Amino acid sequence: MPKISIGMNLEATRHHDKPFAWGLDRAAEIGYEYVEPMVHFGRELMSEAGYYHTYSLFDDPMKMRRMCEERGLKISGLQAHGPLGRPDRHCEYLKMAIRFAAECGAPVVNTDEGIKAPWTTEEEDWVLIRYSLQEAAFVAEERGIKIGLECHAQYSQTPAGLEKIYRLVNSPSVGINLDTGNAYLAGQDPYSWLEQVIDRSVHLHAKDISVQHSEEERGKVTGTPVGCACGDGVLDWARLVAIARKCPNDIVFSVECGSIDQAKRSFDHLKALVNR
Repeated sequence: MPKISIGMNLEATRHHDKPFAWGLDRAAEIGYEYVEPMVHFGRELMSEAGYYHTYSLFDDPMKMRRMCEERGLKISGLQAHGPLGRPDRHCEYLKMAIRFAAECGAPVVNTDEGIKAPWTTEEEDWVLIRYSLQEAAFVAEERGIKIGLECHAQYSQTPAGLEKIYRLVNSPSVGINLDTGNAYLAGQDPYSWLEQVIDRSVHLHAKDISVQHSEEERGKVTGTPVGCACGDGVLDWARLVAIARKCPNDIVFSVECGSIDQAKRSFDHLKALVNR
C-alpha cells in the first residue's frame, strides 16, 4: 500500500503578501510534511520585495532545499504551470524548472497545456503541445524527474482530453497530477477520473470547492487557482483517499487553498482520514 502524505501548496500564502520563507514557517508550524513551491522565470518586483511567495529559477536551488530542510520540510513538487501549446512561452521555462527540481530535491514538476494561442487551430495545438512535452521529457528522463500533467485548461478539462495529452509522448517521466477541484468545476466526476488515472498519478492537487463556488461556476470554467479548506466544501475526501490507496507509488496530497487558516483546517481534516 502506498504512503499518502500531506503537503501545502504555497498558494495558501498568496493573499497574505508574505515571502517564500514565511510560507515555509507556517507550513512547518501546522505540521505539514511537504510543501509545493511555485517557481518563476527571471526577476519580478513583488517576490524580490518580500510580498509574494514564488521563488525565482535564477536563484540557487540548493538554497531552497536548505530552507525546507531546516524547517523539517520536503518538497513534493514544483508548480511550473504554463501553456505547453505555446513553446515560445513555456518550453525553456519548463526545462529549466526540471533541472532546478533535480537540485532542490523535488521529484515532480507540475504543468498543463495552458490557454491556447488565439490564432492556432486545434490540430496545430496538439503538435505544439507534443513538441513542448517531448522536449521537457528528454530533460526529465536524464534526471529522474516526473512531469505531472494537470487538468486545468481547454483540452485537459475532460478525462479524454487529459488522456490524449498524456499519450502524446511515450516517456516514463510523464505522469498525472489530478486536481480534484478543477475536475469538479469542469463538470466532471473527480472520483471516477481519479480511478482512471491513479495508476499513473505522481502527485495530487487536493482542492476542495465551496458550495457557493460550485453553484456559481461548475460547468462554466476549467479550473480555479485555489479552493476552500479540504472538508469545508463539496468533495468527499474519505472517498478520494480510498482511491489514492490504489496508487502503485507513494503520493502527496498537495493542498491548494486560499489562506493559512484554510491550510490548517485542511491539514487536520486530511490527517484524520489518511491515518485511519
